[in-house]
Amino acid sequence: MLSTGALRPDGVGLLVLAIILALVHLFAGRLGFGGRIPRSRWLSLAGGVSVAYVFVHLLPEVGAAAATLKEHGTPTAFAEQYGYLIALLGFVTFYGLERLARWTSTDPGLDDEPAGTGVFWIHVGSFAAYNSIVGYLLWDRELGSPLLFVTAMALHFLVTDDGLREHHGPTYHRRGRWVLSAAVLIGFAGGYVLEDTELLVSVCVPFLAGGIVLNVIKEELPSNRESGFWAFAIGAAGYAVLLLFV
Repeated sequence: MLSTGALRPDGVGLLVLAIILALVHLFAGRLGFGGRIPRSRWLSLAGGVSVAYVFVHLLPEVGAAAATLKEHGTPTAFAEQYGYLIALLGFVTFYGLERLARWTSTDPGLDDEPAGTGVFWIHVGSFAAYNSIVGYLLWDRELGSPLLFVTAMALHFLVTDDGLREHHGPTYHRRGRWVLSAAVLIGFAGGYVLEDTELLVSVCVPFLAGGIVLNVIKEELPSNRESGFWAFAIGAAGYAVLLLFV
């Protein structure tokens, strides 16, 4: 799946895309989309784009990842499901993190550090790993156009950034957004350095797919968010058509 040697001549262009992704978290708070009730239609549209990318591009790759994991793993009755089990793990992991953050959250409008500072670092650290996977996968040519991947992930970062700001407020703005921005570049650098990483890609793609689906759903479904169904549907349908024909 991944051949960094073949892609390195295009490394400068990919580096530019990685920097763009890193900048999303730094400037998302200035766009004025977050923290609204009803939810900004732009964020709902962004969520639709993210989910479309998962279902049209990432889920087919989960099947390929499952085959790769089966080849490298110990034969069992569940070998063909390894990739899907990792996607489930990504979904469950970020659901658990969401619940943990909500149990320990304090008023994000306060300037003081939240009571659950340890939870803050667990939450942000997990999203840093998530972002590093995104940066790493920029090198994976099996995902198709890097520009389409980066567009979907940049819009997804707007969605996750809004949720993290809601949970952690000023602490996230002061520290967390810098960690998440750096994580993209660290993951990108890891993809450049590592060789023969087909097995690692086969783990990262399903985990990312499960995480994206959960992180979009948790932001869109709660009734108190007053999300925009039509904006979400337009984003999903429009990007799905783009992915199919570009």
